[in-house]
Amino acid sequence: MSDFRSELEKHGTLIYTNVGDSMMPLIKQGRDVLIIKKANGRLRKYDVPLYQRDSGQYVLHRILKVRKDDYVICGDNRSSKEYGITDRHIIGVLTGVVRKGKEVSVTDIRYRLYVHLWCDFFPVRAYILRGIWFLKRRFKRKKRS
Repeated sequence: MSDFRSELEKHGTLIYTNVGDSMMPLIKQGRDVLIIKKANGRLRKYDVPLYQRDSGQYVLHRILKVRKDDYVICGDNRSSKEYGITDRHIIGVLTGVVRKGKEVSVTDIRYRLYVHLWCDFFPVRAYILRGIWFLKRRFKRKKRS
């Protein structure tokens, strides 16, 4: 089996299902199919790159800030930002999500609205997510008792 980088080099497009919950609520494991195209040049704020960390792990997260030499990136369902992701790490960029047989393009107005509401209020979102995680842990402890 070849890796994501090889598939994109060979075909220019990668279609796969994700693993994990870091991009919820936009992308849900087991429900959505992702369409990734080969990245062409510098990416922009709100793009969702598929990148490979130095550890070899593949990650699909959103760009919150474009800096001179790197990107500030974070999953939609995360509150911690990742720094130091450079163009050499980037393999491709999300161009669409297939849900229930219908493709939602990243240029679709509903997608763009979601992105702005979800990302422009990042500080508020971070507190909400931390509150949800706190409550989940607290209720899990009570169920064990």
